[in-house]
Parts: sequence; structure tokens; C-alpha cells
Amino acid sequence: MDAIVIAVSSVTIIGVVCAAVISIAAKLMAVKTDERVACIEKYLPGTNCGACGYPGCAGYAAALVADAGVNNALCTPGGAKVIEELIHILGVEAGKAEGKIAVVHCRGDSTVHHKKMDYEGIKTCVAAKALFGGEGACSFGCLGYGDCQTACPSDAVCMENGLARVHRSLCTGCGLCVKACPSRLITVEDSSISTAVLCANLEKGAVVRKKCVNACLGCRKCVRECPSGALIVEDCLAGTDYEKCTGCGHCVQTCVTHCIQPV
Repeated sequence: MDAIVIAVSSVTIIGVVCAAVISIAAKLMAVKTDERVACIEKYLPGTNCGACGYPGCAGYAAALVADAGVNNALCTPGGAKVIEELIHILGVEAGKAEGKIAVVHCRGDSTVHHKKMDYEGIKTCVAAKALFGGEGACSFGCLGYGDCQTACPSDAVCMENGLARVHRSLCTGCGLCVKACPSRLITVEDSSISTAVLCANLEKGAVVRKKCVNACLGCRKCVRECPSGALIVEDCLAGTDYEKCTGCGHCVQTCVTHCIQPV
């Protein structure tokens, strides 16, 4: 009986001592954090989209507190309301907001693109892409099952005739649709752009023409006629150098397949 009491007492004493040591060590080794970080996180949207360039909302909050030079207007999903809260918490002036918008580089809806098969699988873009690139003949185009629409936190993406469309007035440029698209045909651009090449097919014109009537042919007509030299063609696909683009819209009128469109 005495042996049991001694054993229990010994274990209890050891436990109390260990708890005391751990408690003291926790206080001595604790990393002090600025309470403003948690306060900022509370006002950030929590989408963790990465549009600000930092690893999630927590990373952006920590960066704002640690470095006064970090732009406090990088949270595009939060908009003006979040910026107002941040400058109040940090006690600084408002940074310059960089407007962004998502662009779907495809015009191949169900009325113009050709099908290579009837897809009967799981109705998601990821699943369709895994099965021979989807039912469309063009493996570069929109798969039409709305993974980007599901991912969008601001309801800015909708599906029309099996093609993703972005409502400019609702888009915050968070980039979550970019991550959701398995075809990688959505990009986030400056909201100041006026036109975009809505095609992502890298095949030659004779081949791509048989798959979608709205596809880029790589004919270089837009390149030859652009007054500012802003159009380029690489891998049979036209693109825009927005540093040179003046937004005149001449390329929209020039494109023979009308794959260059106003944003």
C-alpha cells in the first residue's frame, strides 16, 4: 500500500514540476505579436486568393504591420471598404489601388466550336479535362462546366452557351478563377485594358479553323495593321503588348475571325 502511495505521489510531483517548467518556458520563449495583425485579418475577406502577392490574408496582414512601405491597397476582393479599415488601423495614408479584372481567353461557345465526342462523365471542368481534354475539338478552349464560376467569391463569372463570361463590374481580380481553370485560359489583367485576344489555341490556322470559327489563325493581319505595334504573334497565337497598346480598337475591326474583342 505504501509503495502505491509513494508511486502516485512521485508521479504527481513530477507532473507539477514539469507543468511549472513548461509554463515558465512558454512565457520566456513566447514570440510577441503585434495585436494589429489579428485586427487587420478580421477585416480582410479571408479568401486567401493571393491577389495581393502574399501567402494568404494572414501573410498580407503580417506584412502590412512589419513594413510600413507595403501597399495597403493590394486587397482587390476587399475593395475600398477594406482599404479604409486598414489605413485607420495602421494610421497611414491610403495606397494606390491597382484595379484588376479576369479575362477568359476563349470565344468558342457551344454555337461555334466543334465537338469530338459526347461527354457523359462528372460535370466539372477538371474531370472533363482529364478525359481526352474534354468533348470539344479544341483542347485549349473553355470546357464549359463552370469550375471558375464555382470558385468565384463575388459571383462575377457566369456560363453562357457553355462558355465562361466575366461581369466586369463585379470582378475583383482575385484570381481564384485562374486557379480553378484546368485549361489555364483565364488571366488577370489591369482593369485599364480595353481589348484582349480571346483565344488560347497554339495550333496552326488551317488546323484550328476546323475546330472553332472564332479561333485565332495567327495570320498576323492585326500585327501588320496595329498603328502602335502592340500586337504580336507567338506560336501561331496573337497577343497584346499592353505597354504599347493605346486602346484605339483598330485590332478589333481588323481581326478576320473577331477573336480580338473589347474587354
